[in-house]
Amino acid sequence: MGTKLYVGNLPFTTTENELQELFSQAGAVQEVMLMQDRFTGKSRGFAFVTMGSEEEAQNAISKFNGQAMEGRPLTVNEARPREPRQPGAGGRGYGHRREGGQRKGY
Repeated sequence: MGTKLYVGNLPFTTTENELQELFSQAGAVQEVMLMQDRFTGKSRGFAFVTMGSEEEAQNAISKFNGQAMEGRPLTVNEARPREPRQPGAGGRGYGHRREGGQRKGY
């Protein structure tokens, strides 16, 4: 199993192939996942790159973290596991119900 890296502050024009090519300079690249908006298909400006080994991942971090890509300094570090979402904490105003209308006087 490889080591997954978070790559942030990407130019919005970056492609998975460009990332594959760039990170292969640091070692074997197993997978590149460029995050895209599910509705527009446009890049969200970050990706996950899985390197072949811990050593290759550390090499990529030291080589590319802070390096400019189209004038933007890249953020490259080890990816952290996604934090679990709290159930019902959607942020859309659902879940808290208020009863409206007239009070019944029985």
